[in-house]
Amino acid sequence: MSTNTKVLVVEDYGPLAESLEYQLKRAGYEVYRASDGREGVDQAKLYLPDLVILDIDLPILGGIEVCKQLRADPKTRETLILMLTAMGEESDQVVGFAVGADDYVVKPVESYKVLLQRIKALLRRREPMLDDHESVSHQNVTVDRRRFVVTVEESPLKLTKSEFRLLDALIRQPGRAFGRSELVDAALGEDTVVLDRTIDVHVRALRKKMGSAADLIETVRGVGYRFKE
Repeated sequence: MSTNTKVLVVEDYGPLAESLEYQLKRAGYEVYRASDGREGVDQAKLYLPDLVILDIDLPILGGIEVCKQLRADPKTRETLILMLTAMGEESDQVVGFAVGADDYVVKPVESYKVLLQRIKALLRRREPMLDDHESVSHQNVTVDRRRFVVTVEESPLKLTKSEFRLLDALIRQPGRAFGRSELVDAALGEDTVVLDRTIDVHVRALRKKMGSAADLIETVRGVGYRFKE
């Protein structure tokens, strides 16, 4: 890991922010902190961090709005965003992915070792895909690796990197049932340590963005998901 990798922690609860800063600095990251959403947006635009650890429940400007603003600004559009969500608030995770979050961690943060693994996996995902010379189309859905574009009936979708990778894996083998762990590897990286239901959150967010084509991603009971043959 580069010692110049910058992480911005946007968290209003002091003890957690301090713990995150300590663990990240100990792991070799350059760390910045903000205690409310407005300050988080300003610091992100000022320091251009590689990763933002973003709490959803923030004063002045909520985490969802912060995420929207970062994704809307060309300078921070590609910044990785790891959201912190309250225990059991799956709706927060769905909304977070829908507005462009790359991953989430449930509070309280019980294992900083796992969190650091998640961060390393996220940073690795910034590398371009090796096999980016082709596109694939099926059922009026096209995934173009070269341009990082997905279209449904020729209308482009705004997908996160995780959603793009997930759909790319499914559409390249229509009819094949993928297990959740396989899809976690495809969308989040093999080093990611997450619960299987994490992929359900990604699929839910992806289906919502696909609109009328949402039914093309079929649930296979007891297994996972497949793209309609």
